[in-house]
Amino acid sequence: MTLADRLGGLAFGGDYNPEQWDEAVWREDDELMRRAGVNLATVGVFSWALLEPAEGEYDFAWLDDQLDRLHANGVAVDLATPTASPPPWFTLAHPDALPVTADGTRLVHGSRDTYCLVAPAYRDAARRIATALAERYGNHPAVALWHVHNEYLTLCWCDQVAAAFRNWLRRRYDGLDALNEAWGTAFWSQHYTAWDQVLPPRATQWHKNPGQALDFRRFWSDEALAAYREQRDAIRGHSDRLVTTNLMVPAYQNLDLWAFGREVDVVAIDHYPSGPGIDAAADTAFGGDRARSFGGGRPWLLMEQGTNTVYTADRILAKEPGEILRHSLGHLAHGADGTLFFQWRQSRAGAEQWHSAMVPHAGPDSRIHREVVALGSALGRLGELAGSTVRAHAAVLHDSDAWWSMDGDGLPSADLDYRSALARAHRALWNAGVTTDFAHPEHDLSRYRLVLAPALFLLSDAGAANLRRFVAGGGTLLVQYANGVVDDRLHARLGGYPAAPLREALGIRVEEHRPLARDERLVLSDGTHGDCWSESVRLHGAEAVAAYTTGMLAGSPALTRHGRGWYLSTRLDDAGYAALIARLLAAASVEPDLPGLPPGVEAVTRHAEDGRRWHIVLNHTAEPARLPASAHDLLTAGAIHEVRPGGCAVLRSP
Repeated sequence: MTLADRLGGLAFGGDYNPEQWDEAVWREDDELMRRAGVNLATVGVFSWALLEPAEGEYDFAWLDDQLDRLHANGVAVDLATPTASPPPWFTLAHPDALPVTADGTRLVHGSRDTYCLVAPAYRDAARRIATALAERYGNHPAVALWHVHNEYLTLCWCDQVAAAFRNWLRRRYDGLDALNEAWGTAFWSQHYTAWDQVLPPRATQWHKNPGQALDFRRFWSDEALAAYREQRDAIRGHSDRLVTTNLMVPAYQNLDLWAFGREVDVVAIDHYPSGPGIDAAADTAFGGDRARSFGGGRPWLLMEQGTNTVYTADRILAKEPGEILRHSLGHLAHGADGTLFFQWRQSRAGAEQWHSAMVPHAGPDSRIHREVVALGSALGRLGELAGSTVRAHAAVLHDSDAWWSMDGDGLPSADLDYRSALARAHRALWNAGVTTDFAHPEHDLSRYRLVLAPALFLLSDAGAANLRRFVAGGGTLLVQYANGVVDDRLHARLGGYPAAPLREALGIRVEEHRPLARDERLVLSDGTHGDCWSESVRLHGAEAVAAYTTGMLAGSPALTRHGRGWYLSTRLDDAGYAALIARLLAAASVEPDLPGLPPGVEAVTRHAEDGRRWHIVLNHTAEPARLPASAHDLLTAGAIHEVRPGGCAVLRSP
């Protein structure tokens, strides 16, 4: 049974922390949740100290009352295991379970995520509390979903981690000789002769060994997944409800999200845009398309967002009127079956008291809460979308190993940034109105007409062969600069870049990388401009579509084509990149879900198994957007022919 089946529609609500408030506030919460249409509350995420006030001594009476109260009020519960915030007694009893930074500093209790994920004492305690909760509430009628942990992000470099890392390496490599070969330890006198010499990549004098750093990221992701599985399996022993964890999709990544997507019953993410306005809208699509793809196209859940929170580098910005609805429907458009917030009621004290909420400090008589109520009403009219899916004919390749390879030391340019390259490729397709999946380089790509490979610095042999098959099968492929230059051990590809099967598909060979100075711009023969990076490219069957015009590369290829395989050896400016993507979309016969809309107006189609379709249209501009034809809008329950400035529509297709 899906979450939508249990709820009878789309999920709406957020993190609820009744332990922060008194009975009078609870009574108000009951009324306000009914008025807003809340049907799902995440409970217990940070409640370990109250649930287990001393080791092995549980106090569930307060949680019994809260679950019973929510159930009586018609609100289902996403019950969390509180393992992201161990209580003070735990860290006092198990000081070796406190995390150690890369420079050797052991952190102290006083914040969340202050634990070593690998520490046996921590893992045992996490299993115990998960088991105790599942035994008590596994069949509670309020519980619709289990929420393991919170945002697996924390790293540690302690001695316990070192021992676990060595065990992981022993399973991966057939002895120290294989490890030494993989890590290239002949360089800088790093050759290992005993396992106890092998450590995590802690703070060093200069560059870390790149193979060691990559394997540590792989190890940590596997360890986090094992920790998740332990709690999930403990819960499944006592409950038939769905189990998930809330994944983060920020500018850094410590997890292989493809692996987590295979293990959770429903993919759930937290999403906070990193910029305002149209950038927030594009980032919403970026996060939603990734979440949907990690789950194999299944409906997913937005576990957290902010009602009035836009995080930038140095401040928290507020959202504009209407963005609560537009951002939420943006996630729905990209495949979510529900939108939740952190949190229901804004905390009056504590570290996140300035994080926005569904009921702000100002109370229910506020713009924020009125928009929350309006959103709840809108979602209540959209229940028929639950369970429908999104289809895409274009994909951007996404690989955790490639990401981690570009996080390493000593790369030719500090401007080689994986996430920004990934987001830029997605943004170009989004600007063109094209619905986009993400795919792993080794996935079956035959369903797509166009695939972009923007940042596969690391590309496995299997991935390179798969891309060659995609082109041979008639798919259109764009491979971008600094691509396929190392294998899955971070060993440089010899004989030219990229990997041999991909070179064959592209009909080129890159023989030299030429990173550009920060303020350096190149003019190409077609009038476009490049920056950041350039390459010396030799043609081996491909044709030059555009060439460099200055310096030692003058006259040599910058953009090439070999059948349906394209290669771009520099970072084009926005206009040039948009023009290239438009050309590729036309060549691959990929069109927007709803053609004819003006720029800044987003439309994504959701499809039901019985053939029904809905177009979700989001107007991110200050002008009314005329629709290609009059249609029935579920939000207004009537026919409309345009979407107002900043407005939304959900059009039922005939």
